[in-house]
Amino acid sequence: MYPIAASFYYSLCEYSVLQPAQFIGIGNYVDLFTDEVFWKALGNTFFYAALSLPLGLVLSVAIALLLNTGVRGMAVYRTIFFLPSLMPVVAMAILWLWIFNGDYGVLNYAVSSSTGWISAQVAGLGRFLNQHGIESVGRALQAAAPILRIEGPPWLTDPAWSKPAFVLLSLWGVGHAVVIYLAGLQDVPAHLYEAAELDGANWLQKVRYVTLPMISPVIQFNLILGIIGSFQFFAAPYVMAPNGQPARSAYFYTMMLYDNAFPYLRMGYACAIAWVLFVIVLVCTLVALRVSSRHVHYEGM
Repeated sequence: MYPIAASFYYSLCEYSVLQPAQFIGIGNYVDLFTDEVFWKALGNTFFYAALSLPLGLVLSVAIALLLNTGVRGMAVYRTIFFLPSLMPVVAMAILWLWIFNGDYGVLNYAVSSSTGWISAQVAGLGRFLNQHGIESVGRALQAAAPILRIEGPPWLTDPAWSKPAFVLLSLWGVGHAVVIYLAGLQDVPAHLYEAAELDGANWLQKVRYVTLPMISPVIQFNLILGIIGSFQFFAAPYVMAPNGQPARSAYFYTMMLYDNAFPYLRMGYACAIAWVLFVIVLVCTLVALRVSSRHVHYEGM
């Protein structure tokens, strides 16, 4: 309890570690809520959470459902999906710097190569139709072919694409949730599926009316972990986008907390930032619990 109480006390002080703390009341909080950098970092963090949470949730559930259909070598696939979550974050960030590189990154190469192949095929089909007298359709296809070729964006150097890049990066760690969902799926009673089959339910109906309700506590658990994790997002952007560049478009809340606590040694201000983060995460978690509890089914209840 002492660290919690001390951090709250120092959030009410002008404290820089090198000098004694001076009590200033809510001065740090006033400065924080009038700081443009605070609102920028908070907006970036909410953007990241609003996209990465549902995408990660849907993708991890979908992968777990596919793996639960009797795929051979389940242990191998489980290991493959779980391994990325064991990779050191800094090493993973360096790897994604290469993937997202706008000039020679593998992601842009894959996008341009695949769309270039499609564009060439459409143009070839247009020429074929022109040669066989279907000129109106052929010309239309040839005109559309160049549009189909897509050059990947400068992911980490364009403010419009930096946050979507980190949302894509967040999907790297869905394997941890996949393993948890697989464990939950193994506990779904087989007789429920048998009863659904007798009622004429197809696979999608069994997923909707049997599987998802039965694993809803696991979904709720991963949702809460996801909320907390998304607001603690720090290491990858700190390595990949120093100072949140470009134009602070990748400057997340915990980066602001770290910068004020260590490089600037503004510990009192950093404590205020931390307490605001605590309140935000607490409110979001309570709201998620309240909303999701209406749809959570506990066996035997």
